[in-house]
Parts: sequence; structure tokens; C-alpha cells
Amino acid sequence: MSGVRLDKWLWAARFFKTRGLARSAIDGGKIRIEGNKAKPSKLVTTGLLIKVSRGQTEIEVEILGVREDRRPATEAAWLYQETNESCKKREAESDMRRFALKGFQPSDQRPSKHARKELNKLKGQTE
Repeated sequence: MSGVRLDKWLWAARFFKTRGLARSAIDGGKIRIEGNKAKPSKLVTTGLLIKVSRGQTEIEVEILGVREDRRPATEAAWLYQETNESCKKREAESDMRRFALKGFQPSDQRPSKHARKELNKLKGQTE
């Protein structure tokens, strides 16, 4: 098989439950192929990089295989592979969301002398 429609591939790879949802995501600009906005009828082949935005997460995957039919999830996972950069970025974002829920906000710089003394007081440390 030389290629398959993007909406069918997204459905077969189990990114979306229905082709209609896949088509809506494509029309809404949530899917990008090689950095460009995609159309549902775009033929995808192996080796293409696709960015899929779902909620707060964005996943970049490389297509390893194409299928028109929907198979079990274990077989659908063979159709793509998430890039290392995407995986690291997604994990860092999930950590930041988890920390934000607990009230942690990392600083962009080192604490000042005054802030460091306040932190030591809170920890119960003496200099």
C-alpha cells in the first residue's frame, strides 16, 4: 500500500475514536504534517512526521506503517513511534502541571541572599 488518507490513518492508529473526530481535529488545525497544516485527504506514507495536539499535550510521531482498517491497540502501536524530543517535552510538561497543582513555581534564577535566609528559616537550618 503506497499511502492512505490522513483521517483514516489517525483513526486506524487509534488517535481518535471515529474518522469524524479525526477530520474535525484536522480541520481545526490540531494536526500538522512536517510542520504544515494538513487536510483530511492528504495521503500519508511511512517516514512522515506528524504533530498531534490533544488538550494540553502535543505529540510528534513518525509514521512507521500505513493501514486503512482499525486493528487492536497493540497492532495500532506498530504504525507510529513518538520522537525522543516529543517524549521528553511531554514528560516535562506533565511534571510542571503536577508541580503547579501543588503550588510549586520554579524560579528562573538563584535566590537572593535575603530569600535564601528565609528559606533556611523555613527549613529550620542555621548557618
